[in-house]
Amino acid sequence: MLIPPNLLQGKHILIGVTGSIAAYKTLDLVRLFIKAGADVRIVMSDAAKKFVTPLSFEALSRHEVLDEQSESWSSDHNHIQTVAWADLFVIAPCSANTIAKLSNAISDNLLLQCALADPKIKLIAPSANTHMLENPITKANLKMLGIANYEIVPTQVKELACQTTGDGAMAEPSDIFYHAARLLLKDAYWEHRRVIVTGGGTIEKIDDVRYLSNFSSGKMASSLATALYLKGADVNLIATRFEPNLPRGMHKIHVEASTEMLEYLNDSIRIAKKGVLSKASLMNEEQIHLIQKEPYLFMAAAVSDYVPKFPQQGKLKKAMLTENYALELKENIDLLQSIDKEGIITVAFKAEMDEAHAYAHAKALLEHKKVDAVCLNLLRDSKSFGTHDNALTLITKTEDITLDKQDKLSLSLNLLEALHGK
Repeated sequence: MLIPPNLLQGKHILIGVTGSIAAYKTLDLVRLFIKAGADVRIVMSDAAKKFVTPLSFEALSRHEVLDEQSESWSSDHNHIQTVAWADLFVIAPCSANTIAKLSNAISDNLLLQCALADPKIKLIAPSANTHMLENPITKANLKMLGIANYEIVPTQVKELACQTTGDGAMAEPSDIFYHAARLLLKDAYWEHRRVIVTGGGTIEKIDDVRYLSNFSSGKMASSLATALYLKGADVNLIATRFEPNLPRGMHKIHVEASTEMLEYLNDSIRIAKKGVLSKASLMNEEQIHLIQKEPYLFMAAAVSDYVPKFPQQGKLKKAMLTENYALELKENIDLLQSIDKEGIITVAFKAEMDEAHAYAHAKALLEHKKVDAVCLNLLRDSKSFGTHDNALTLITKTEDITLDKQDKLSLSLNLLEALHGK
């Protein structure tokens, strides 16, 4: 996934580094934040310096590392002013020792003093030996932090520094980055809203080794789902192809055939609608706050118009086929037409190559498919698929909004802003 260089522009991030061998991974995390446009400062415990030197972080961040030796009260280089400067405090890695002290409000080093002085939500990425992490007291400490303005990026199972394989390795820098970006970019309109996104070209089997498909890469759907995740939505991405390194917290369902996509789509729509009340049924203002936000459906998948009429088991042998083998096809089910769209805001995607008639075809979908909006994607040729950038026209019943060519994540974020304004 291509991260735009202005994604976190204007955001201030303080990263705390504690005494864990995973501290070397924090250098990659700092790079990710800086490449996304954030201003990053570092606070280190003395134990952390045994693994990575402050100079390494200073070279990347262009800021002096805050530690016991450098803290100053004649400038803003101290634990009070630094946490006031920061929009988000991320502790990665967060050792078991630091977890224990945080949960008991102990502040016997500068990093812990920063945490205690910061009233905002803080993000921690634990790193510890499996037995240390699974110790009942550590588990209790993590539960305490979970209700005390801390969010936790789960550890992962892999080979640890002690040369055993188990749970306890710090999350990948990209996972910590996405979790932090979500905290920084969440939008009240999208936060906790259930959203379904479909993507990729469906794969229709001819036999067990051959299939019909199209050039759709699924990149736009992956970017859109990522944008929704960053805005705080509860995202379910149903797709045939995914971009690598998508946010870990995003729900993903891999499908192939259009029938499989329809099955999961119908299930997801039922779940998304659960608990949604009509405004007419509300009795008082208190109930309004309890209502689930109306869900969204983004139909970005390129579903095959035709499928093999008689898909075969096994592999069709060339010797069994005639010289001019004719593959018999039948019209595929129209997913957008067949799903229940009542109670869910539906945005269709329409790819067109006929520039003269593209807009009219896209506009017609509003009525023919009973959708709320259409994203028109004007293609030149097959090379238009799989690119990192794109342009769209958002068409509704009342207006059209042109979204100029840009990277697909920025385009998706701008599309969400446009829909928010509806």
